[in-house]
Amino acid sequence: MRGDVQAPATLEPTLAGCRAAYYLVHSLQDADSGRKDAAGATAFGEAAARAGLGRIIYLGGLGDDADSLYAHQRSRREVENLLGVGGVPVSVIRAGIIIGHGGISWELTRQLVEHLPVMIAPRWVATRTQPIAVDDVVRYPAGVLEPPAAPGRVYEVGGPDVLSYSAMLRRVAVIENRPLLLPVPLLTPWLSSLWLTLVTDIDTGTGRTLIDSMTNEVIVRDQSITHLIPIQPMCYDDAVRAALRERRQARQARW
Repeated sequence: MRGDVQAPATLEPTLAGCRAAYYLVHSLQDADSGRKDAAGATAFGEAAARAGLGRIIYLGGLGDDADSLYAHQRSRREVENLLGVGGVPVSVIRAGIIIGHGGISWELTRQLVEHLPVMIAPRWVATRTQPIAVDDVVRYPAGVLEPPAAPGRVYEVGGPDVLSYSAMLRRVAVIENRPLLLPVPLLTPWLSSLWLTLVTDIDTGTGRTLIDSMTNEVIVRDQSITHLIPIQPMCYDDAVRAALRERRQARQARW
């Protein structure tokens, strides 16, 4: 069965008989994304309660609450709270940039490197982040499904490397054997979002949302997830190689 979080009547039949649910909904490309995400999370949380679910697991975003969070980051925090409005315990996994074929943040990184041998660096390239491979990030939501201590907790996850965006771009360039020059950061976030639409296939609205969030550090501050799920995430370079390999395989399959 299929349910739509923007059509609340479809949710309860979809959730019937379930013990838990994963919530992976984000309206990144929608101009009215904040309102839609809030409405969808509220509807889902209430439907989950009526269906008798034991827990909801949500994949949200990293970011220090002490920072001035931008709209997209604030929306993800709001969704964390609204999913629990019906009383179902919510386990939150917060991640930063996810490296994997098809992911918007990764596609932005890859396309910038492949399309621009010389780049007028935006100001956000100096911001630190903690990227994680998609193969690793899915292991954490799976890992919190059963432990009795997980409901109601917020966990932070990331790969082993803490990198600036400029370092991420340079390392992709090295792996792909492409020249890349990043001069002193110049562009404002607004100009950056317009510039991205010229050199990538990311639309202006999504680009602006991503750029806004890139001005804040997104690194792991709380390591408690490592005690519950003791895995060793792959390094950034290996995650990049895996994403590029998956892209090649996907293109070959289409041919």
